[in-house]
Amino acid sequence: MTLAERTVATLDRVTAALPGGGEHREGQRRMAEAVADAITGGHHLVVQAGTGTGKSLAYLVPAALSATSVVVVTATKALQDQLVTKDLPFLADHLDRDLDFALLKGRSNYLCRQRLAELDRDQGSLDLDDAGTRSSRELERLQGWAATTETGDRAELDFEPSVAAWSAVSVGPRECPGAAKCPRGEDCFAEQARRVAAEADVLVVNTHLYGTHLASGGAVLPEHEVVVFDEAHQLEEVISATAGFELSGGRLHALSRTVGAVLEDPSLTAALDAAADRLTAALAPEVDRRLRGAVDPELADALLETRARLEQAQAALRKVPSDGPGDVAARRERAVKATTSLTDDVDAVMDVPATHVAWVAGPEATPSLKVAPVDVGEVLREGLWEHRTAILTSATIPPALPLHLGLDESSLTQLDVGSPFDFEAHALLYCAAHLPEPRAAAYEAAMIDELVGLIEAAGGRTLALFTSWRVMEAAAGAAAERLDTPVLTQRDLPKPALVRRFADEPETSLFATMGFWQGVDVPGPSLSLVTIDRLPFPRPDDPLLQARRERARAEAFRLIDLPRAATLLAQGAGRLIRTAEDRGVVAVLDSRLATGNYRWDVVRALPPMRRTRDGAEARELLRSLRGTEAAAAPQ
Repeated sequence: MTLAERTVATLDRVTAALPGGGEHREGQRRMAEAVADAITGGHHLVVQAGTGTGKSLAYLVPAALSATSVVVVTATKALQDQLVTKDLPFLADHLDRDLDFALLKGRSNYLCRQRLAELDRDQGSLDLDDAGTRSSRELERLQGWAATTETGDRAELDFEPSVAAWSAVSVGPRECPGAAKCPRGEDCFAEQARRVAAEADVLVVNTHLYGTHLASGGAVLPEHEVVVFDEAHQLEEVISATAGFELSGGRLHALSRTVGAVLEDPSLTAALDAAADRLTAALAPEVDRRLRGAVDPELADALLETRARLEQAQAALRKVPSDGPGDVAARRERAVKATTSLTDDVDAVMDVPATHVAWVAGPEATPSLKVAPVDVGEVLREGLWEHRTAILTSATIPPALPLHLGLDESSLTQLDVGSPFDFEAHALLYCAAHLPEPRAAAYEAAMIDELVGLIEAAGGRTLALFTSWRVMEAAAGAAAERLDTPVLTQRDLPKPALVRRFADEPETSLFATMGFWQGVDVPGPSLSLVTIDRLPFPRPDDPLLQARRERARAEAFRLIDLPRAATLLAQGAGRLIRTAEDRGVVAVLDSRLATGNYRWDVVRALPPMRRTRDGAEARELLRSLRGTEAAAAPQ
């Protein structure tokens, strides 16, 4: 039997074992066959698999049967957890062969035994918080946990440590000298996780770690023949971030502390801190600006001073014996690695190539200079497409995604397997075409009026998505005063707790921004209305997108802005129908969806819902759903 034939037979057997007996999903079978064919034929596959397809099993089954090493890359922690705690264990229990799988995270997610061993000496000088009491208790809890944990994975903790406390017992890739140069290299938790990962048939990682792997020249992950990118629509932006770097005063202050743990030279650490403050001051006026050509003289001088202080630190560290007593050698190696990394980034900032864009981001108090490639295609061609088979999948695949990722269409198969859900019967897309255009002065008040009326009709049960914090807070404040049902915002609780409360209290409405447009899964009667305040076009002054627009020239709107807006809108709208029983309304409170000359490009990216411009029709449907849910509720 071919891999595709074995895949379909196994998939049928595995899905039949699902709770409730599973169900036949033609789109899932088509996708699984296509994945098997891609692995066998060594060609790339891009597959759009709508909500409800069951795409995880569609790629996991052929991956498990293929006898090849496979890395599955996800963009969200929720999907990682689903794969590692549910899908893969279930699949392993129902295969006729052994399946080893593992989850690998970035190094800073694991406790560092060497940093922990150094903690007693450091605690007196750790700048953990004003009083130090809370963080000292945290460190005591971390020390107790370290004695019992088998993995050192931060996710196993039963409390959330502060940034300062966790930083005291962990190490990032810019500092870690590697197992060979560390006294605790043999029993290092991060290295242990890498060894387990190297033995796995299927390894799960996040997109940032895979991007770091590519940026390092392939030094992070074990060798593998196949890579699956789930939520592939986010790949371009993540690779842009990981293929570039950030430079800030904060990094230099952190280096000062690292160097100070090795060298008893207050004048050197003071000089590093002064250079950090000067760099921050020079970057602050440039926030939200793209750096073109020669940098501002003040910033250039700050960079030169930073470079000089780094050379001074390197020279002093070289004088420390590499076989010094106690933990001096380990501290020295970390300091050398961190100093070298920072020096390389300063040099790169001083000579940014035409293929990259540099800009300053963040609040003025903590600005950061960022550098990223304009086109990630070259990065992916050299590090990925030419070396292994890639499967890219998502519920929404922008048409130009292969172009943006540098995929050669001659080595590529594209497929859309649809969704098993009957969107036309179960969902209504309402465009409030009568509202003023979003840039009009009267828009915000009119939008809030429309929103409140819809939530009243729905009886709560609303996920209200916004493109800005300011508008979200204004709308939430107005709605809370006018509604009889509860209103939550994403400021009220951590995201997992917030989503749980929203799901458990059907009359609640949740107001949120971009972090909730994707990865929120609330099936059932708690969610019957998703509202979107405006089409989510990217900011016109985004420096990286500006550079991409310049390359695209006359095609910029079609190739850069429109696909991003359409994909994000589809992701937001996709929060509504999560199961075959879900019903409801997606309300777009932006008249441009009805009037813009690009409207059909956006509509075609959305699930195939029934459409209306009639607000009364949308409100009537929402009221009828309340009645249906009330009748179905247990008495």
